[in-house]
Amino acid sequence: MTSTVAGKTGVGFRSERGPVLIALMLSTALVALDSTIIATAVPSVVRDLGGFSQFPWLFSTYLLAQAVSVPIYGKLADVVGRKPVILAGIALFLVGSVLCGVAWSLPALIAFRAVQGLGAGAVQPIALTMVGDMYSLEERSRVQGYLASVWGIASVVGPTLGGVFCEYVSWRWIFFVNLPIGALAAWMLVRRFHESVDRRRHTVDYTGAALLTLGCTLVILALLEGGQAWAWTSAPGVLVPLAGVVLLGVFVRVEQRAVEPVLPLWVLTRRVLVGGSLVSLCVGAILIGLSSYVPTYVQGVLGTGPLTAGFALAALTLGWPIAAALSGRIYLQIGFRDTALIGTAVVVAGSVGALWLGRGTSVWWVGACCFVIGIGMGLTASPTLVAVQSVVGWRERGVVTSTNLFARSIGSAVGVAIFGAIANATLTQRLSAAPPALRSTVPDGADAAASVLGAGDGHSSAVMSLVRTALSDATHYVFVALLVTAVLMVAALLLMPRRTSLAADA
Repeated sequence: MTSTVAGKTGVGFRSERGPVLIALMLSTALVALDSTIIATAVPSVVRDLGGFSQFPWLFSTYLLAQAVSVPIYGKLADVVGRKPVILAGIALFLVGSVLCGVAWSLPALIAFRAVQGLGAGAVQPIALTMVGDMYSLEERSRVQGYLASVWGIASVVGPTLGGVFCEYVSWRWIFFVNLPIGALAAWMLVRRFHESVDRRRHTVDYTGAALLTLGCTLVILALLEGGQAWAWTSAPGVLVPLAGVVLLGVFVRVEQRAVEPVLPLWVLTRRVLVGGSLVSLCVGAILIGLSSYVPTYVQGVLGTGPLTAGFALAALTLGWPIAAALSGRIYLQIGFRDTALIGTAVVVAGSVGALWLGRGTSVWWVGACCFVIGIGMGLTASPTLVAVQSVVGWRERGVVTSTNLFARSIGSAVGVAIFGAIANATLTQRLSAAPPALRSTVPDGADAAASVLGAGDGHSSAVMSLVRTALSDATHYVFVALLVTAVLMVAALLLMPRRTSLAADA
């Protein structure tokens, strides 16, 4: 099976790169908008459908379905080609969007969010794989910067658009708005993207795919819900991750004997690929930590509105594409690893700056820290992904790209668990040490953030001040954990060789 790209050596693609890139950016916008727009709709959804205690599953189910399907889509893209996989992903995402828009209950909406997640699992990794196919080594970082800029725009547009829909139309339109975007992206890909794939018979690794899906589902579910839906020391807290680990152990044995494994084990043995995946895991953890706790800090501790919090976080996704676009010039001069080391040093510097955040901090300082971390991320994530894609040919590029993004999803799940445990433990400890005169009126740790975010009423100014201080301490320790993660990212980079041998695109 071979495939080459117009604009690169060889023939096989007759695609017009400009229109295809626009289609890929629109496809990425589907996932990016859906990740940001729904947060503002949660109060409206709960008011109409009920089930407040279940609403976190709207996010967990989506993330879970997306994460477990990414490796399978990557393998399919290497077998049948990129075009049918990304078109199937867009179609599945749009079907899920329609179903979410007509959902009649919260359990139904949660189930339909899983359908959306299965579609999203194909869109993002295959879009990045296609960029690796169509663009030269010198161009990839710049084009990845374009795709990253979509997330920056979505971080501002998404919450605003969600608020407008919920206030003036209906929360259901946050899902229906996906239809024209996805339809246009699919139409452009059908018309403009053409690939030539050598057709031959393949042995489908159904057993491996099933074991990988079930094993990853249980492990990620345990990380997402541990300490939330159940205690870590409870029976589900122990048995769910244990069953997932056992299934993944069986998966490894099956893949060793499979003719065409769904996830070839050689991706876990090459230094470039292992180092790149570990860096991606840290990137996922840092991203989820910032996106979860920066808005909470800006609103709950500094007392601003959600729009201001959104703009503070948007500084992260503003710095990322700028640095990603510039990283190509740097890694062509000094190599992938050294460029990424500069990036991780910048991430560490931004994380150190975040340690100074307190109750009297200016929102501008928060935005500056996010912007610096975004610059570092652009200089880290883009070069490592290009390095991963560059050491393999067309036949393996889909699986290594999806493996890298799968590691990022695992990092997000691990980050949610660890940072959530740190924040909850700190809140509980600080509030339990409240002065005796206030102890009876202080909310518990789970309700503390809600009380300063406008969901709680009737608390005195003394109680609110105590809660804001506790929340400030909680986010401070989360930022300490982010700094530790940034340092670990430096260590992960050192596993990669300083010079990378580039594979020919056969």
